[in-house]
Amino acid sequence: MQPAEFNSLLLAWHKKQGRHGLPWRQDVSPYRVWVSEIMLQQTRVKTVIPYFDAFMKRFPDIAALAGAPLDEVLHLWTGLGYYARARHLHQAAGLIVKNHAGIFPRDISAVMALPGIGRSTAGAILAIATNQRLPVLDGNVKRVLARFHAIEGWTGSAAIQKRLWELAENFTPANRVADYTQAIMDLGATVCIRHNPDCAQCPVQSGCLANKTLRQHELPYPRPRKQLPVRRKVFAILENQAGEILLEQRPPTGIWGGLWSFPECAPEQDIKLWLKKQWGYTANRMEYKSPLLHTFSHFRLDIIPVHVMVDDSNAKIHDTGQYCWCKPVENRLIGMATPVRKLMQQITGRSSPQENING
Repeated sequence: MQPAEFNSLLLAWHKKQGRHGLPWRQDVSPYRVWVSEIMLQQTRVKTVIPYFDAFMKRFPDIAALAGAPLDEVLHLWTGLGYYARARHLHQAAGLIVKNHAGIFPRDISAVMALPGIGRSTAGAILAIATNQRLPVLDGNVKRVLARFHAIEGWTGSAAIQKRLWELAENFTPANRVADYTQAIMDLGATVCIRHNPDCAQCPVQSGCLANKTLRQHELPYPRPRKQLPVRRKVFAILENQAGEILLEQRPPTGIWGGLWSFPECAPEQDIKLWLKKQWGYTANRMEYKSPLLHTFSHFRLDIIPVHVMVDDSNAKIHDTGQYCWCKPVENRLIGMATPVRKLMQQITGRSSPQENING
């Protein structure tokens, strides 16, 4: 099947079966497409929709995003995961205001120069928002092309990536680029899915080599598995006599960069001695909670939560740039990782600030 026939069948299917009601496909603009593409990275559409709506309501344009405190941006991102995406969005918005007069650039080189935007994301933004003929190769498109052409190997390897980019370039039409881009991504997201693809509903089934050879369940090859290392950390959940919980802001880069979390100590440390040495506090009561296992892309974090009631009559920690005493019922605009938010609710039996604001 040639690209022209592929595109004709795909576009006809998309006109009837495409996901036209998604919020980022209304009032299309480079900014809205950009935010949606970043949110959708490794995140399900159903999860993204309420976050996108809240984000657009608070930050309706690039200037509003650039002018907001990073804490507030991270607050609205809490629970969405992969928080570097939010930091990059905020940083890029500032650069667009500074270097492009607040207007999202239309040149792909300028777009790719922004933090957090690679070739596929840049192509998707400009193809969908400005109809430029630029190829896209997100996870859904990779899967469609790899099956259609029966490409063997892991799609993340350099050789396979090169071949897929060539195919993506060849199949991208000269006209209706925005429709084509959304159509092929929709096909991968709703029909040519990772497990149990619905080949009977596929508009290009007749030309799919994987389907012809009954290998659609085998291709593309999964990423080679590797054993993830496990790190263990004690989360010291310190509560003072006013019912406030101590939070510490993490460094701006790295895991949960810029988010607020509980102070951590090594599992082999004596918590009472650590607490006394670190801040001069005496633990009135300690209670170990059920451990949590949180998986990142390259390691697993084994969290040991310890709820500690402290006497703050001689308080050593006050609200500063690095620390804050937080009441769970306060509408404090701070970003917290999901495990931290859940532990906050578990400890206090009340909703966290994020849940208080967003429901």
